[in-house]
Amino acid sequence: VQLVESGGDLVQAGGSLRLSCRASGLIYDDYAIGWFRQVPGKDREGVACIRSTDGRAYYADFVDGRFTISSDTGKKTVSLLMNKLRSEDTGRYFCTTDLDPDSALGLRCSRWWGQGTQVSVSS
Repeated sequence: VQLVESGGDLVQAGGSLRLSCRASGLIYDDYAIGWFRQVPGKDREGVACIRSTDGRAYYADFVDGRFTISSDTGKKTVSLLMNKLRSEDTGRYFCTTDLDPDSALGLRCSRWWGQGTQVSVSS
């Protein structure tokens, strides 16, 4: 499975960005897909995962209602709309996926990883 992200950019605090990811080699329609990030000084952490089976989405607490994950099972794509960005959201964002749809629970949808896309939020 290969994952290719796009959409990272430099944005001012309070602004918005949409990250996109396309998966290739994902031949099944049942899976979980999502986003992780690595911010300076911290380990990689889950941001959001979504189940292809029913579209149920799960978010990290720090998202606090600011981000929305969506996916297209047919196209094998996933997007992350990020609003009200904060300087502490600065980091590298990775698209991830797992063949177990229930890996979305607990933000464990991370069997495969993309190369990441950089998000920088200026205060």
